[in-house]
Amino acid sequence: MALHFLVDEITTAVGAELVLRGPEAHHAAVVRRLREGEDVTVGDGAGTWLTGTVVAAAPKEVVIRVTDAAAVPAPNPRLVLVQALAKGDRDELAVQAATELGVDEIVPWQASRSVSRWSAEKAPKGVARWQSIVREAAKQAHRAWVPGVVAPVSTAQVAARAGTLLVLEPTASARLSQIDLTGASEIVLIVGPEGGIAPEELASLEAAGATLVRLGDTVLRTSTAGPAALALVSAHLGRW
Repeated sequence: MALHFLVDEITTAVGAELVLRGPEAHHAAVVRRLREGEDVTVGDGAGTWLTGTVVAAAPKEVVIRVTDAAAVPAPNPRLVLVQALAKGDRDELAVQAATELGVDEIVPWQASRSVSRWSAEKAPKGVARWQSIVREAAKQAHRAWVPGVVAPVSTAQVAARAGTLLVLEPTASARLSQIDLTGASEIVLIVGPEGGIAPEELASLEAAGATLVRLGDTVLRTSTAGPAALALVSAHLGRW
């Protein structure tokens, strides 16, 4: 499969040349050993999708002649992952896999049982870290749309969110596979931390109209529950 590159802005038309510089050029020419004549794709993460052929490849500059251009529509309905902060790299693993599996937005959640805590000073760095993970995962997955990562939210803010809210809870009676998603414009999957979602938080989310659902008879880690739910919903929506 052709290499895919992400750039912040695309103004190049078919037949013109697009130049990659900086880390993208170095990675392409040195790490991936991209050579003249190879086909590649380039996107801006917001639906613009270019196909082209490499006409020159050097560590500081890769030149691509654009052969085709397309505008990929934004996914509908949108899939949102509200991921509770978790210790170690478990929340980061969830973010990476969710991006590869098609999530459209990622919301860091400071749940009451989250071991990891993002202070006001730490939050911007945490968001930037997740954004970096998302960008690399989206590039690897050849995604036309790069998911957004928003500022961390509280349980009250999660409960106030619009859309079809589905809370992944192992004790729920309803299975995610049984939920009717017809007509949903935004599907919000809510995943708790290692110790699970606190009873008062479950009550608050249910009171706001969220539905508690389980994936099966086993209990998944916080790093795998969200991606598993995304795969199931994507299949249900016909994306897969």
